[in-house]
Amino acid sequence: MIEWELDGRALRVTDADDAELSVRAPDLSVDGDGPDFPRPVDETLVVRASRLAFPHAVVYAFSLGSGSGTVTGGRDEGKTVSGAGNTNGAGTGADAGPHRYELDPGGEPLSLPPGEYVVDVDTEIKTYLRFSGRATVRKTPDFESVIVSFPEQTRVVLGFRSRHELPAETITVPDDPASVAEAMSHLAASHKTAGPERSYPTLRGHPPLLERGDELTVPDAVASETPTNGIELVVPPTYEALYATAPLAYYLQARVRTDPMLGDGRPGANRRTMGSRRSERKPRLVLVDRGIERELESPPALERDVERLLRKCFFLDCLVRNVGPHGTTLAEGNVLTALDLDADALYGANPQDRLATYLDVPFAAIEHRLPEWHLSTYVAPEFDRVETLPFLLDRMSLIYRPRTSALEGQELIERSLEDFYRGGGSGRDGLEPTVGDRASSREVASVDVVKPELRHGRVHGWLADGVPIDVYKSAPAAYRNRLEHLARSSDGTSISVVLNDPEMAGEGDAVADIYRRRSEELSLDVTVDESLAKADLARTFESDHDFVHYIGHCETDGLRCPDGNLSISSLAACNTETFFLNACGSYYEGRALIEKGSVAGAVTFSQVLNDHAVRVGSTFAKLLVHGFSIERAMQLARRRIMMGKDYAVVGDGTHSLTQADHRFPTTVTVERYDGDDGTDGRSTGREDAADYLVTLDCYATRETGGYYHPHTGADDRAYLCGNESTMLLTGPELAGLLRETEASVIYDGDLYWSGEVWQRFED
Repeated sequence: MIEWELDGRALRVTDADDAELSVRAPDLSVDGDGPDFPRPVDETLVVRASRLAFPHAVVYAFSLGSGSGTVTGGRDEGKTVSGAGNTNGAGTGADAGPHRYELDPGGEPLSLPPGEYVVDVDTEIKTYLRFSGRATVRKTPDFESVIVSFPEQTRVVLGFRSRHELPAETITVPDDPASVAEAMSHLAASHKTAGPERSYPTLRGHPPLLERGDELTVPDAVASETPTNGIELVVPPTYEALYATAPLAYYLQARVRTDPMLGDGRPGANRRTMGSRRSERKPRLVLVDRGIERELESPPALERDVERLLRKCFFLDCLVRNVGPHGTTLAEGNVLTALDLDADALYGANPQDRLATYLDVPFAAIEHRLPEWHLSTYVAPEFDRVETLPFLLDRMSLIYRPRTSALEGQELIERSLEDFYRGGGSGRDGLEPTVGDRASSREVASVDVVKPELRHGRVHGWLADGVPIDVYKSAPAAYRNRLEHLARSSDGTSISVVLNDPEMAGEGDAVADIYRRRSEELSLDVTVDESLAKADLARTFESDHDFVHYIGHCETDGLRCPDGNLSISSLAACNTETFFLNACGSYYEGRALIEKGSVAGAVTFSQVLNDHAVRVGSTFAKLLVHGFSIERAMQLARRRIMMGKDYAVVGDGTHSLTQADHRFPTTVTVERYDGDDGTDGRSTGREDAADYLVTLDCYATRETGGYYHPHTGADDRAYLCGNESTMLLTGPELAGLLRETEASVIYDGDLYWSGEVWQRFED
């Protein structure tokens, strides 16, 4: 759902997930709804303007038929746009024309001669422009905006598409592994292509929902869209095996079958007696038409095989897709040459032939170039978790069986200190130090935490019993709640700060200032309340807030108010989408908010020191309103204190409150250059002049498969999200980068925001 309004010289566009786009023009007028568009869009408008300004984005221009003159600047890729489903939402057919041009990431303008064009602007809300005539596309000097200008006021059809799709159908499935396998085979019906562009997040779509019932029911609309590409996964009839293989099956669009002759990984379980012979059979990946069977290990080693296969296939798809109409110059692109793989042949191959080639690539040959996988979720292998699968696959999460062990002795303290010192925590944040903790004189709830056995992944979710450290503790309700919040209309993002102890005013003032400053750039409605009574605090959580930041005390019987304690269990419902209960021992109240209707929130496991709470609270607030997911924001914020593992996230930790300035939240790590440039021996030509070794890390858990441009120095290559880019910069160059970038900065033992620290490097 797309909504828009004209506000002076700006067209403000929003979607159901509160993503926001501002299109600015000095002479903008709206003529009304637009005609059909040659791209998949949710809304079209006809506008007139001589210049349109968009936020920073990757931009492509497609010629629609013949024109006169020569395109100058940018990159003439000379690629034909044709073939169903072969683009990143770019459409199909001959109307796309023979040429595609990319706006030079380095800043050279793109001049389009008279003709008919579609311009693709890859903003937070996907945007397309269709127009006839001459145009120039350029980046502003600070790389903060993209300008499309015309010789005179010109009619332009704008098309907008939300990146946040809702599931369209629901599959009913009974408690039977074979039926679950059949239902899993239909989840890839949401894919918009069978080609390597499925690695683009916009071309996978949200899988159909799964609902528990008495019999398997697949809607006709889902069955008709389910791919039949001859790829099969055959696994034991257990939920452990099915859940582990779900991400690979979904991405490969494979049919999933269960075979009762396969063992489940328990000692002796994979042995079956057939007369006088014994047979050991294992799970397998089958390419039916090619006659290829690739044996996989039985559980639990099946998890490792699935992880490696998925990471390898996804990565190679990200490289092969670049010969298509929406390719770019990837830093990782030379891997195909090193492997002697023909990208053009693979791009045009059918799914089985392409996968057969990928299977022949040794994992060890590319492991060092693979992006770190963004998300792993540990799911109890039980039928009542089946409804969470579509949500996990929408995020392309790896799925593992949960395993834990007890924390021994002082291990929790030691692990907290290890993270603190690894992050260089020092607490130099400019906030006034306070003393004491947030515990009241009454009893504070505590949580018995355990140590999880974590597998590959940058972020970890937990959908099982127990309360592990280093993960976000999710719940099936969190995912259902997110769909309900997306279905509600919204005029912006509502943030409520509740200060229920005047002695904690330092944090209240700090976070309110952060939220209000951000409201100058996004549509944030910020309110601050103090000393709320029980009924008023209950109404706050029951109201339609996007985020509530509670500052105060939490006791075993609820959140403290002047007239007693509010137990979240007493609420009829919670309509607050996300929250931070920055109070001692708030874990159980936070879990209750999820069960009552929230999507995600930050909590504490036990007593926390007040100055630590202020430091975590202010840092978390800054990261959250700049597009970091709740779990990632907490990961960074809690490293600033010595007992960071006292803080955790409940609900869907991948959820984000707002959008980032540049699509992907960015973290910049700055170190003084000591002669080791971190580039694996490759000369950069900057070794003698450089003062700093700078590393950029851009990724978002909901945008797996995206890429980013560092825009520094002579390197105009793109990098896959999840892979860091490293460069050598002088002090003034670093100052310029930080001045023009909204990013968290790790430097000299602490975490800063780029706008607060760039002047240190100017001289």
